[in-house]
Amino acid sequence: MVLTAILAMTALAAVLGLLLGYSAIRFRVEGDPVADQVDALLPQSQCGQCGFAGCRPYAEAVAQGTATLNKCVPGGETTARALADLLGREPEPLEAGVQAPTVALIDDQACIGCTLCLQACPVDAILGAPKQLHGVIAAECTGCGLCVAPCPVACIRMVPVGTDIAHWRWPAPNQRLAA
Repeated sequence: MVLTAILAMTALAAVLGLLLGYSAIRFRVEGDPVADQVDALLPQSQCGQCGFAGCRPYAEAVAQGTATLNKCVPGGETTARALADLLGREPEPLEAGVQAPTVALIDDQACIGCTLCLQACPVDAILGAPKQLHGVIAAECTGCGLCVAPCPVACIRMVPVGTDIAHWRWPAPNQRLAA
């Protein structure tokens, strides 16, 4: 009796496994290769500042043409230009509210080591331990600003990325006229 039950369950598992395997092959959904390429250019900070839940939904909207290329705050103008090059579109100026790239800076005199900023950082750019001073790895920080709000002592501020040879560019014509 037990042997028949075991054999019946084994046969049922084999049939269902074959059915699932066939279904996975027959009804396979292909991903959008353009959305994959757009997603690869985004900073993967999942900050939501573009109005989407994360980088992947924004990449899918850009690939479908329902979102503009200039909404990524952490990526800034560099990402907007890379997206325009990829999609063969004209580069668009940064959307109002999208600023130049920034990086988090922690005031070492005010930091209490609460670790709330560590938990909020989507790219693990903040280092520190409980009740110890925290620091930011500037090269890893995407400038999303998600670490600022949870800080109970307001010791984190966003500062513009320093101009070095890697980030320098000619000013836009309207900036030259204003100077």
